[in-house]
Parts: sequence; C-alpha cells; structure tokens
Amino acid sequence: MSTETYLDGRRAVVTGGGSGIGAACAAALAARGAHVVVADRDAEAAKRVAADVDGEAWVVDLADTAALDDLTLDADVLVNNAGIQRVSPIEEFDPDAFRLIQRIMLEAPFLLVRAALPGMYERGWGRIVNLSSVHGLVASPFKSAYVAAKHGLEGLSKVTALEGGPHGVTSNCVNPGYVRTPLVEKQIADQARVHGIDESEVLEKVLLTESAIKRLTEPAEVGELVAWLAGPSARMVTGASWTVDGGWSAK
Repeated sequence: MSTETYLDGRRAVVTGGGSGIGAACAAALAARGAHVVVADRDAEAAKRVAADVDGEAWVVDLADTAALDDLTLDADVLVNNAGIQRVSPIEEFDPDAFRLIQRIMLEAPFLLVRAALPGMYERGWGRIVNLSSVHGLVASPFKSAYVAAKHGLEGLSKVTALEGGPHGVTSNCVNPGYVRTPLVEKQIADQARVHGIDESEVLEKVLLTESAIKRLTEPAEVGELVAWLAGPSARMVTGASWTVDGGWSAK
C-alpha cells in the first residue's frame, strides 16, 4: 500500500475544520486519500475547506449537544478538534462561558465518539484523534474552563482506547502548545489584560515563556501528526498523548 494513499476508501470527520488546526488536519488526511467531512458551525468556512480537499461540509453547532444525543456518525477517522477559549481569573469567570466550553470541548467529543464507535466496531477498524493541548497535561492561570475540559478529554480518550482496542479502534490525544491559529490570535488582548502587559509583549512574556523552542507551532505540523496516527505505522499506538509543545511539558 502506498504511504501516500493509506486512507483510500476511508471517511474522516474533522470538527472545527473550517480553519486553523482543523483545516490542516483535513488537508493532511485528504492527502492520504481520505474523504474528509469538514464539520464547522461557520458554513462558508466549512464549504471553503471542503472544496479545497475535495470533501464535503457538515454545518453543525457543537454547543447544541442535545442535538447530538441520537446521532449516528459514519466515520472511519474522527478528529475532535473544535474548541474555544476564554481567559479570566476564576472569581471573574462567567459561569455560562465555563459551561459552554465544557459542552463544545468535552461533551460534544463524547457524543461524537459515542456516535461513531458502533460503525467502527462493525468494520473492525477506527481511528479517533482528540486535539487536546499541553493544557491537557499541565495548567496555566486564568484558563480554568479550558484546562478542565482538556484534562477531561484526556480521560475520555484513554477510556475509548481501552474499550476500542479489542475492536480495532485506537484513540489518542495530540497536545500542541500555542499554534498559529485564529484561536490564539483572539486571546492576545485578554492575555495582555489579565497579565497587565502590552499586547506586543504577550508572545514573548506569556505564550512562549514555557517553551524551549521559541516559536509558535504551525498548523500543518499538527496535521501531519494526526495523519500519522491514522496510518498503518500507528496501529499499536493508543491511549497516548503526543506533545507538540516545543518542550513545554518537559519541565
């Protein structure tokens, strides 16, 4: 089997696929032959990326988790990537924002895994990749909801690995540090506010201070790892957390 087309005939679903890491994952999986379903609440973004990878768009709001309760998901590869961010001290954190982050970044992945597993079990093959974060392994101040959701996603991924292993299904987390995406760009102002610094200082004094490699991760670097985890060389890789954090979590 050609390494370039090892996902021929496979159907991959990528949430938050309309931009950033999700779009990079969609491109990397499509390059290996997968038919990619680009799931995003932004219809135009989903359609644009889907057109780029010769896939299809699925316009879905993952915050509406009740709508996912009875979902049946046809996917050989599921990439749970969609996420949002809020930066605020705990005592000032909006409770509704906390709940929203848990719905999108923990509850929705659970429901999508639940919806995809029966088909994967029937075929005896499946790959689940959960886009966690270095914050799924370590904490940072002012990110209580995000850190809590990512730690929960790590646990969900490991349970899925244990249950899915006998059925040919692997489940892993990918744990980037700060990636050059709109999600990171949008938190610059909030980071400056809570740390009491100028926005121009955020990259050096906040985002890259823990990383041994002083640059942002590129989305394509994450996408390539996701594609590898879906490939034949990773058949025995499951229940693991793969850091792409420039050495942040090595401390």
